[in-house]
Amino acid sequence: MLKAIAIDDEPIALEVVKSLSSKIAFIELLNCFTNAFKAIDFLQKEKVDLIFLDIKMPDIPGIDFLKSLSNPPMVIFTTAYSEHAVQSFELYAIDYLLKPFSLSRFLKACNKANEQFLLRNKTIAPLPEPSAIFIKSGYEQIKVEPTDILYVESSGNYMQFVLDNRKIASRLTMSEVEALLPVLDFIRIHRSYIVSKQHIQKMDRKSIRVKHTELPIGAAYVVEIEKLLK
Repeated sequence: MLKAIAIDDEPIALEVVKSLSSKIAFIELLNCFTNAFKAIDFLQKEKVDLIFLDIKMPDIPGIDFLKSLSNPPMVIFTTAYSEHAVQSFELYAIDYLLKPFSLSRFLKACNKANEQFLLRNKTIAPLPEPSAIFIKSGYEQIKVEPTDILYVESSGNYMQFVLDNRKIASRLTMSEVEALLPVLDFIRIHRSYIVSKQHIQKMDRKSIRVKHTELPIGAAYVVEIEKLLK
């Protein structure tokens, strides 16, 4: 479990981090701060593994705040400005999130932090997978169990999450979908398709059948599919 805090002078931004963190099983958000100096007091008393840190703050910029810490935790920068990205990575930040960021992008950053945490603690435990994911569709966040998803199809500017009894359209990219889904349970078979391994009924080197739907295998993905055939 990663113990984290969030620092941002905007309360609304902190609420976003708080809401997204609550959906990720391996993140425990201990506290949120609009005042960076109060956060320093907290860090001196409590063990913290990760900071979600805004760069543009009135009292002290996030980068200067990080430099002031003698033994800093891992940091994911959150900001509405892109010009500090290079400098943030020079400070070995885990990731750099541009506001507004989606749950899938936030999850990808948190997964990076968890990987680093596991390496530093020399553990080989697998990354915890969330029991449910939230798919943004229009103005809604729809809770879906990954086991209910048959496959995901790229359709124009949208991704279609195909379930047994419905489809959910979301304005995500394929890479965002890959970050959102449990990596051990889904496989990319084509530039337009990701399928659930548990729902595969039949496959060869040209196609995969999921329920009653035949899906093509792209040439670039044949090697990975062959691993499943062995």
